Amino acid sequence: MKKSVVTILSFLLIYNLSFGQLESDTLSVEEQKMLAFIDSVENALKYEYGQISLEDGIVSLTVPKGYKFLGAEQSAYVLTDLWGNPPSEGTLGLLFPENTSPLSDDMTYAVQITYSDEGYVDDEDAANIDYDELLEQMKNETSEASTLRVEEGYEAIELVGWASAPFYDAATKKLHWAKEIKFGNTPVNTLNYNIRILGREGFLNMNAIGDISILPTFEKDIDQILASAEFNEGNLYSDFNPDIDNIAAYGIGGLIAGKVLAKAGFFAVILKFWKIIAIGFAGFFAAAKKFIFKKKDTSEV
Repeated sequence: MKKSVVTILSFLLIYNLSFGQLESDTLSVEEQKMLAFIDSVENALKYEYGQISLEDGIVSLTVPKGYKFLGAEQSAYVLTDLWGNPPSEGTLGLLFPENTSPLSDDMTYAVQITYSDEGYVDDEDAANIDYDELLEQMKNETSEASTLRVEEGYEAIELVGWASAPFYDAATKKLHWAKEIKFGNTPVNTLNYNIRILGREGFLNMNAIGDISILPTFEKDIDQILASAEFNEGNLYSDFNPDIDNIAAYGIGGLIAGKVLAKAGFFAVILKFWKIIAIGFAGFFAAAKKFIFKKKDTSEV
């Protein structure tokens, strides 16, 4: 079942050139192979529900209602082989809306879960952060990075603004914010929704990415997604021991401003390949349904 994104994109190219002109009574061999491949992927992916232990028991995840969880190994397969990202260690899993899957035509977003062990993040600066000022700083840094991207042959990137302003809950030690990003001349902007849950020696990252249009849908679920993950006893933020534990070199402001955002290029790749695949499959399934129903109507005459 080991297939690469090249296989998928090659099929979509063949589809775009030929499927719309299909006149025969049966799908082509290539189309049948692709449908079989999609079925094999769907059947092989083993989703989990309920409570799940992450990062060797440091964190417990209770899969939110309306979602399903894909474990680390199969998530790596999805990210690299299906969506075309470079191999990357550290993904603990992906959360998908329950009625979608990596290759479904109605795929809108997924939530990638990782863990950073960069130390205890001191939150003393949280109450004094000027988020408007921080945003301007981030915009400037993004603009500088965009210039370098363009010089290296990549598309420009612009931080449009907050899609959802940062909010830090000092009681639960949970932080979340969302950015609206524009890549090149892409007509629809990108949403990158960030969640950080602080623990004794690091933090859990839960990042959702998709078109900006998914924001209202995701915001409906944000409370239950925030509540779905907790550090276990002994690894809680309150368990921090300054005598033996490491302290991160940044606070809440630094966490938002870009300590983890170095992976922005990774997410850009996820988005780019996922969009190509999703749009291609949407067209494929739409055309397939049209073809099937057309044949059904003809047979009933």
